[in-house]
Amino acid sequence: MTSSAPDAILPEAVLEVRDLKVHFPVMAGAVVRKQVGSVKAVDGVSFNVRRGETLGLVGESGCGKSTTGLAVLKMLDITSGQVVFEGEDISGYDRARMRPIRRRMQMVYQDPFGSLNPRMKVAEIVGEPLEVHGMATDRAVYRERVASLLDMVGLLPDMADRYPHEFSGGQRQRIGIARALALEPSLIICDEPVSALDVSIQAQVVNLFQELQERLGLTYIFIAHDLAVVRHISHRIAVMYLGRIVEIASRGDLYARPLHPYTVALLAAIPIPDPEVEASRPQQIITGEVPSAMRPPPGCRFHTRCPRVMDVCRSVDPPMRDMGDGRAVACHLHGA
Repeated sequence: MTSSAPDAILPEAVLEVRDLKVHFPVMAGAVVRKQVGSVKAVDGVSFNVRRGETLGLVGESGCGKSTTGLAVLKMLDITSGQVVFEGEDISGYDRARMRPIRRRMQMVYQDPFGSLNPRMKVAEIVGEPLEVHGMATDRAVYRERVASLLDMVGLLPDMADRYPHEFSGGQRQRIGIARALALEPSLIICDEPVSALDVSIQAQVVNLFQELQERLGLTYIFIAHDLAVVRHISHRIAVMYLGRIVEIASRGDLYARPLHPYTVALLAAIPIPDPEVEASRPQQIITGEVPSAMRPPPGCRFHTRCPRVMDVCRSVDPPMRDMGDGRAVACHLHGA
């Protein structure tokens, strides 16, 4: 991969998420349906993303990362909380009011095979956003724009007349990136965009994201479960567990001195490409299963699996505490 993203970031916030909650109702009853509970997929998440930076959002499968991304884009209904995009509170916007906003915020999906319509040629896939938003009235300009977008992501212009099945996984993901860039967005949410690709191809796609950010001034939320990948592209990293952010810090601080026991365990799971070092370092295995998001445990949600659990953890929910230098952690080990 290319050199890591610089630590210097611009202060202007493109996105502010405040106490975001996304709860899915659980219904029961064969004849009379009634709600018997709710799955708290996202349960009080707050963060901001500054212009020109990449915020990594990491955690185990099912922790609420992708749901957070979809809620930010208003592709899921928000139970409560605020989403402020470029100074505009879009939390209560309906589909019609979101239409012009969607030009400025786009998504790159995890599955490069399922996210492209197999019946459409690449030119139609990449150019469809231009038509939907009325930006492709002239066919010559349309073709020129599609060719430019393909070139931008490292594909040849003549590939525009092919179908998705004619491309490899890495090439398909490049097509998805070109589609996301078509409307010149300021924010792109990348939902595990390299997890379905071979390791060698992952590096190429991550490099492409970095190059596009430098060239176009893009802002990313990069959702992933692979902390090794996130380390290369992120300026700051937010760690999620069971619908909550438990730690947020700059990349350098998080990897050098993780504060939350869950973050410590996630980082310890990253293999080191040196057999002797790997064999000698202490094991930080997380035991047990992730609790149900329908019935999260009282107190700290991680206490049922935490190797450093204390009595207070079982009953008192730790608040997110500001630790200085832009980092925060929700853990009683770092109380006031």
